[in-house]
Amino acid sequence: MQKPYSESCDQNKLFILSVIKPLLVNCSEILEVGSGTGQHAIYFAEEMPHLCWHCSDCDEYISGINQWIKESGVANVLAPVILDVSVEWPKSTFDAVFTANSVHIMHFKDVVNLFKGVTQVLNEGGHFLIYGPFNYNGSYTSPSNESFNQWLKNRDVLSGIENFEDIESLAKDNGLTLVKDYEMPANNRILHFKKL
Repeated sequence: MQKPYSESCDQNKLFILSVIKPLLVNCSEILEVGSGTGQHAIYFAEEMPHLCWHCSDCDEYISGINQWIKESGVANVLAPVILDVSVEWPKSTFDAVFTANSVHIMHFKDVVNLFKGVTQVLNEGGHFLIYGPFNYNGSYTSPSNESFNQWLKNRDVLSGIENFEDIESLAKDNGLTLVKDYEMPANNRILHFKKL
């Protein structure tokens, strides 16, 4: 099997790191929901060696993530676990949960279960970091996001860019408070929630 590769991971990793590194300085255990190719996990773990990075994704991505881990030799990335956000979550707890480019791919019912699950596994004072595009007041932030959303809908009608207000409401319903909404390149955001 050829090792999977995501160009967008290489394009956005420096920008994401600049935001999340200061937020995770006092954390030790982090769960990544939707590790995809595994590229982010390897890069962030190398840049933040104090973290134990727990990868997770659907079954189809596990072998690719394992390839990245094996070839990297990074000691602080654990073998990925299969995680369906609407079925069963790990029994462990974490200081932080990170997910990138996943919420707009999920059906909304899965987004609801994402927040329920994150609350279950997140320690008190823990951080939940979401990277990706969001709409505000029901409007796209750019023509490119509108085109991207149409592409998502053509692929899966139940997926699509979520409204920030709906995400913040889900967070509140699950005991999470918005700390900051970071503007990122390419019309993306990082939403930083905390379990207080």
